[in-house]
Amino acid sequence: MAAEAKMALALLAQQNGLHPAGWIKAGGPTDCANDIDYHVEMARLAERGKFDLFFVADTPAARTDNLGAWSRYTPYMNCFEPITLLSALAGATSRIGLGGTASTSFYEPYNIARLYASLDHLSHGRGAWNVVTSGNNYAARNFGEDRLPPHARRYARAKEFVEVVKALWDTYDDDAIVYDREEGVYFDPAKFHVLDHQGEFFKMHSALNIARCPQGQPVIIQAGASDAGKELAAETAEVVFNSDDELPAAKAYYDDVKGRAAKFGRTPADIRVLAGFTPMIADSRWEAEDKYRELQELIHPLVGKVRVSSDLEADVSDLDPDQPIPLDRIPQSANLHTRYFEQIVDMIKNQKLTLRQLWQRYERGNKRILGTATDVADTMEEWFAAGACDGFMMIFPTLPDGLETFVAKVVPELQRRGLYKLDYEGTTLREHLGLKRPESRYARAALSRAGGAR
Repeated sequence: MAAEAKMALALLAQQNGLHPAGWIKAGGPTDCANDIDYHVEMARLAERGKFDLFFVADTPAARTDNLGAWSRYTPYMNCFEPITLLSALAGATSRIGLGGTASTSFYEPYNIARLYASLDHLSHGRGAWNVVTSGNNYAARNFGEDRLPPHARRYARAKEFVEVVKALWDTYDDDAIVYDREEGVYFDPAKFHVLDHQGEFFKMHSALNIARCPQGQPVIIQAGASDAGKELAAETAEVVFNSDDELPAAKAYYDDVKGRAAKFGRTPADIRVLAGFTPMIADSRWEAEDKYRELQELIHPLVGKVRVSSDLEADVSDLDPDQPIPLDRIPQSANLHTRYFEQIVDMIKNQKLTLRQLWQRYERGNKRILGTATDVADTMEEWFAAGACDGFMMIFPTLPDGLETFVAKVVPELQRRGLYKLDYEGTTLREHLGLKRPESRYARAALSRAGGAR
């Protein structure tokens, strides 16, 4: 890692935090899910900490069964739609990037292209789209299906989907809209490009009805864990989230994804890999461990079982929590979240945990560190210096207090070590992350033709 390199930071903004009991112990209001003022203050706090990205995860579904468990565990049961929220935050912040999830399985490309282009304009170049294929059957049932299509089929659709969206973002050249009052010409027709696409999943004769984005195109985020996911990330993503919780595995993932870039005409510098990082910060390690242990003890058995069942893709609700999960309960493969499935299966087979131990230790990957601000900074420096990541997706067990402590104590320490920027050096998310502004495919083709004609 070059000495002058600075780590990137993103915030996973999950209401009261990501821990299953985070809303119970949150250091702020629990009635914040639909409170725009709460989200504004959290985004502004992250901006004061010079975070590059405020990120909103999402799924287009509420859970409709096991309500005894889901009533105690809050993800996606009461939340803003991401684009609506991020559009509001665009006017309340000035520098931090604004990214949100939208599924290629349940949108159409034109909708996504238009929504995220609008967000990029509203925020003056801070928009980002997290490309997902969706990972739960609740979403499928909202759109006329009993379950998600097979994993490979979803990724094939996603690949074509992203290609179409990126083409639509290039409808207008950067200088296409001329506002020529004297001639009465609003835009130059020669610099307006209609997409005629005939593919396996989409057939479109189409053009986007909004000018090219301030960033050229919004930043594309992905979190590929399967081989198909890593291929899609290497081909299309500019920010990639990784959830490995051990440094060697994170380093291997980093090298793997970046190593695939060349075959798609890209370089490793075109991709920023952010490692999932979950800190519990206190004045001493024992205090941090005590705080985390208290959270773990608040996980209700119904919640613990439904979390394991969801990612194992097998019902464990009938099992004794103080016995290991029988191996014959484990499916042969995953169709939802490959990475989470592989992690939880490894814990069952190799760590020989009881069901209760499993739900108390399972974190959906992500590096967990319990300790002081110095301990947290040490671990972040170790991973960054080892080339295991270009920065971190910060996932706080409780919010907003976890973020408050991090901004007050860890950010200054990272800055003192020269690992983190003292201030924003640009205005767009691409500038924050050191990503190039994509050239329009049509402008590039015109230059190529002109060069060939000489």
